Amino acid sequence: MVISVCIPCYRSAKTLPRVVEAIKEEFKKHPGYAYQIILVNDGSPDNTFEVITQLCREDENIIGMNLSRNHGQASAKIAALRYATGDALVYMDDDGQHPADGIFKLVAKVEEGYDVVYAHFPKKKTTFFKKLTSDLHNKIAEWTGNKPKGIHRSSFVAWSRFALECVKNYHSPFPSAGAYLLCVTDKFANVGIEHKKRLEGSSGYTLRKLVSLWLNSFTNFSIVPLRMASFAGVSCAGLGFLFGIYIIIRKLLHPRVPAGYTSTIAIMLFIGGMIMMMLGLLGEYIGRMYMILSNKPQYSVQKALNVPAAAADALERKDQLVYETLEVKKGALKEAVQMTKTEKEDK
Repeated sequence: MVISVCIPCYRSAKTLPRVVEAIKEEFKKHPGYAYQIILVNDGSPDNTFEVITQLCREDENIIGMNLSRNHGQASAKIAALRYATGDALVYMDDDGQHPADGIFKLVAKVEEGYDVVYAHFPKKKTTFFKKLTSDLHNKIAEWTGNKPKGIHRSSFVAWSRFALECVKNYHSPFPSAGAYLLCVTDKFANVGIEHKKRLEGSSGYTLRKLVSLWLNSFTNFSIVPLRMASFAGVSCAGLGFLFGIYIIIRKLLHPRVPAGYTSTIAIMLFIGGMIMMMLGLLGEYIGRMYMILSNKPQYSVQKALNVPAAAADALERKDQLVYETLEVKKGALKEAVQMTKTEKEDK
């Protein structure tokens, strides 16, 4: 059995050789398994890709990819699927916090018939802020229906070949693979694994990147936010109607009571804020639709190392097919718009 181990890399020049060596040593203990390691440099500003290049020279089972810029961890993970040939796929981080022996614990669960198996860390060796944001992200994903209830998500995860092939057909520029897989399978599981201390440095997730991650979880494959906006609008209308009745009754009972300037301004600010929030939410959805129609890429690969010629040719044919499909969709959309304009002119 071949296991593809995919590692998104960012500022990991010092840790990556140790992580790769630990994976190799672990595979030596399991002679029935072979490895394929895919290292994706996500626009790292240091010499991470030089380290990846050296690792590829030393081992032909290691594939190196260099993205043209920093696309984000989610896109880097999708990029690795281009060359993943294993019977199972495992994603892990480049900082050494995911133990190499956990690979076989996750894959064992996949062999039982599960499509997606997440590592669950009972005790995370991270900062309080990272724990808080991770828990918040999981809660948001569960609340919007993008995560199965009772399943703890993490970046250390194993996919079956079926799940891998499904995600290959996913071309959104706002990738959320976990939410996408929830649309195609219900075979999810957790495996308890010890969380290790980071080998070097600190997390590359800034507040801006975390907010972007939350927005993807909040809006991808979910209309819950739109339903929330509708519910808030109905609630505001109902409260406004009740408050109007209260004002009328109070005026009838106490004609000399002056109208309240403060309460009027407070209500206007509240309703105005709600309207702007709902418009922003609608704008987020419309903006994402525009980006998808504009063919915004998930990622762009500048260079790939140790890629088999057959795999490269197949990938080129697939990319051409995807491009042609998108062009056909764009042409059909333009024709529909033109027909609508013609019908309006005829009327």
